[in-house]
Amino acid sequence: MPEVEVCFSPNVYPLFHKDDAIVVVIDILRATSAITTAFYNGVAKMIPVATVEEAKKHKENGLIVAAERNGEIVEGFDLGNSPFGYMSNKVKGKTIAITTTSGTQAIEAAKKSERIVIGSFLNIDVLIDYLVSEQRPVLLLCAGWKSKFNLEDTLFAGAVAQELLRKHKYTTTCDSALAASHLYDIAKSDIYEFLSASSHRNRLHKLNLERDIKYCLTPNQCPVIPTLENGVLVKL
Repeated sequence: MPEVEVCFSPNVYPLFHKDDAIVVVIDILRATSAITTAFYNGVAKMIPVATVEEAKKHKENGLIVAAERNGEIVEGFDLGNSPFGYMSNKVKGKTIAITTTSGTQAIEAAKKSERIVIGSFLNIDVLIDYLVSEQRPVLLLCAGWKSKFNLEDTLFAGAVAQELLRKHKYTTTCDSALAASHLYDIAKSDIYEFLSASSHRNRLHKLNLERDIKYCLTPNQCPVIPTLENGVLVKL
């Protein structure tokens, strides 16, 4: 039976790397939610980059560029990582470069993986169906906040791990997968309320982004799976 593991930070990804694993990159608030939303709304490709400097080069080359740091759009760029920025016909069929505080750093950390997919509550059911169909080891990689542990990514990882372990005969010897699953059990009746004291929910609340938080925690609004191919995100 395939194994499921959870990695709480991109900084320790090398300890978890397996050549045949599917890596699910998770940044619930908000990068992977925004990326999933973008593809659901017709974006053709997204180029994840780690630094603002790389993003500037793409902007100079005429691409639409999204850049976010500390929850806010970087001055001079077209978009940030609010999902609502990608609900427009203006992005349909476009290629967009994107850099974010945490999410694109997690993609960068895992870039040597054979298969990377993007996970969010917005696409959780189709993601689980895909993982089960592949019958390969799964690593749920939490972006965290600036590579530190965070609650919202861990809860999503726990939701997926729990489903795979309890319903689809996956196995684990990974304590972080068990911890995430147990934490999700505690929170699942009201994730929004459970996160009320969490650092990033409060950070976004202060930026008047409560609407983003509620959207990003609502399951199955965007049943698509973005995947990384040759350094570019496309729809699976």
